[in-house]
Amino acid sequence: MSPMVERRPLQGSERGVIAGVLLLIALLVVMDVVDDLRQGASAWHVALEILAAGLALLGAVHLLRSTLRLRRRLVRQAEDLSQVRAQAEAWRQQARRHVEGLSRSIDAQLEGWRLSPAEKEVAFLLLKGLGLREIADLRGTHEKTVRAQSASIYAKAGLAGRSELAAFFLEDLLVPRADLDPGLTRPAAPPAP
Repeated sequence: MSPMVERRPLQGSERGVIAGVLLLIALLVVMDVVDDLRQGASAWHVALEILAAGLALLGAVHLLRSTLRLRRRLVRQAEDLSQVRAQAEAWRQQARRHVEGLSRSIDAQLEGWRLSPAEKEVAFLLLKGLGLREIADLRGTHEKTVRAQSASIYAKAGLAGRSELAAFFLEDLLVPRADLDPGLTRPAAPPAP
């Protein structure tokens, strides 16, 4: 059993070259047929050469048509890709504005809790999900310092810990699906045992 050879499709330029060669072959065969007719060649010989010229011409036409179809499809795909990229960029811009607004709101709340600049930085890093050791490494301090700053943040905010800190800012962002669509209902509570 011979190994399968993976074929790649012909590129547009390759198709054009092959079509050009086939057109040249058809032209040369037609010229030969004309010459053969002048010299009195047999009918079967002339018919065979006309068939060869016709096949070469059909091959060239087929390649040129498929190349044009391929080019049109690629142009449509490029237009579609441009539209998708434009939509993605618009979404990114809108999301960036929302994130910036959220960041300003969080900063205002941290100011309201009267956090020091270092505590505000730690609070933002806690909200991003970094661990105490990661925050200490990032800020170039000791983990013990970050732990003390975290405790101070929670005390000033009146919160029990990191999960309550995150919930304070995220609770209203994560609206349950049933609240978005009044037609949806929440799952029923499991029956009591």
